[in-house]
Amino acid sequence: MANHSSRILFPLLTLCLPTWSSAAVVEEVIEVPVSVKSIYGQEVSQPIKVTVFRDDLREKAPYLVLNHGRPASEADFAKMKRQRYSENSAYFVSLGFVVLVPTRVGYGETGGPDVEYSGRCEGRDYAPVYAAAADQTVAVLKAAVNLPYVDRSRGVVVGQSFGGATSIALSTRELDGLVGTVNFAGGGGGNPAQRPDNPCSAYALAKLYRDYGAASKVPTLWLYSENDRYWGAALPKEWFKGFVEAGGKARFVSLPTYKENGHAIFTGNPDAWKPAFETFIHSVGL
Repeated sequence: MANHSSRILFPLLTLCLPTWSSAAVVEEVIEVPVSVKSIYGQEVSQPIKVTVFRDDLREKAPYLVLNHGRPASEADFAKMKRQRYSENSAYFVSLGFVVLVPTRVGYGETGGPDVEYSGRCEGRDYAPVYAAAADQTVAVLKAAVNLPYVDRSRGVVVGQSFGGATSIALSTRELDGLVGTVNFAGGGGGNPAQRPDNPCSAYALAKLYRDYGAASKVPTLWLYSENDRYWGAALPKEWFKGFVEAGGKARFVSLPTYKENGHAIFTGNPDAWKPAFETFIHSVGL
């Protein structure tokens, strides 16, 4: 792309909202140019696909950026398409947000090299890869200034798994209108099949979360299922404790177990986390 503005590709579909009989959720896709670096210093510049969900009757609304996770296996990478979280996104729209869901570099329809690879299991370097994901969120918000229905003066960043840790990284950034971030099951290096409850280089994540706590600028919400097989029940509480002790403002909510692996509770059982989420957004003025 020659310029650095976002470009709407096409409208996709309209979903009926249960709360307003005359309102509907419009889904569109835009392209946003980004520039990021891998842990090896490789710089990648390319557009990413961003799915946008909005209420067709609301002229302008606060933003909610929703960042996806990172598959644990190569086979799961191959299954990824454009990220949508359509049911959760429709719920967030019903609360009054415009929802922006980036499919980041290296994933799904966006494609490109894997700039979020953090190294060998015993020596993961997490900070640069969460920075790469955070930089893409910043680019999405900069592009959102060209979307007339987005109120850039208020908003939150939400993330699942790798995206959850990215939301905590973004709590340290100076972003227009950012009033809080939400971490669903955030972390890195987990593999429930090969290393259940034992993610790669957990000590590195503990240090990084403490570093984020020292630099965090907005309130954060942490939501983890008790049977999350990516991290186990204990590690997320330790990460949270370090974050808060270093100065971060946060609330931790233990969610119930969900099937065999609670890591999927974000999409699998939204009723378990909606009360805590709604309390949080009200507490930050949304």
